[in-house]
Order: sequence, then structure tokens, then C-alpha cells
Amino acid sequence: MKLLRIGQVADAAGVTVEAVRHYGQQGLLTVSSRSPARYRQYDESAVARLRFILRAKDHGFTLKEIKAILDIHDSHTATRADVREVIEEKIAAVETQIRQLREYEGALERLRGLCDGDGPASGCPILKALSGALADGVD
Repeated sequence: MKLLRIGQVADAAGVTVEAVRHYGQQGLLTVSSRSPARYRQYDESAVARLRFILRAKDHGFTLKEIKAILDIHDSHTATRADVREVIEEKIAAVETQIRQLREYEGALERLRGLCDGDGPASGCPILKALSGALADGVD
């Protein structure tokens, strides 16, 4: 199998050399060997692994979550149910985030309704509400 230097892997995957190093430090990518000059060398599968990482990031996965998925991928005993469980957990987390964002949106809309935007910032009902000076229950 052909060995690639870090710059070649980065170019082929469309990432920076720093990103390759970072993913390596996070345990997502391993160095196959070192050249006699001590350069990191990766086998060609590192490019596919980096692309996997990028696609997972595009789907909202954190590096910690990606590590868990890659551990399943690399396991000889993992099942499809294990993969599906990770996805179901991520969906639940996203649903929670959406619910929280909707709550934030409602609170922000209530704040916006306190002020028509005219006049100086001093005495602004929004600033008063955020400082706790209003007692009308704006969250």
C-alpha cells in the first residue's frame, strides 16, 4: 500500500495539515509509520477516513461522537444496531437543541416586544429586563 505524507493526505481530503494533526491528536486518525526523516506517513485509507470525519461533521456530529462512530466502524464485533443507536441518540440531542432554541426565540421575541426602538439606549426596557429591573416576568 502506498504511503502518503501529511501534506498529501491533507490535500487529497481537502483539509489543512493542522486539521490532520488535530484529528490525530483526538484519536480519529493514526499515523501508519514514520519515514527515516521522521515525517508522518499515512496509508491511503487515511484520506477516506478524513472524508468520513468531514461528512460526519457536516451532519452535526462532534469529534467525540465521531470517535464513537469510528470505534464502531473499526470494531469486529459491533452491529448495525450499535450504529443506529448512535444516530438515535444524536436525533434526540438535536430535538432537545431545537426545543431550547425555540424557547430562546420566544424569550427574545418577548424582549423585542418591550421596546419600539425609538430613543436613547438609556432607559431601554430590553436593557432593564436583562438587568432584572423589570418585574413583568420576561424570561
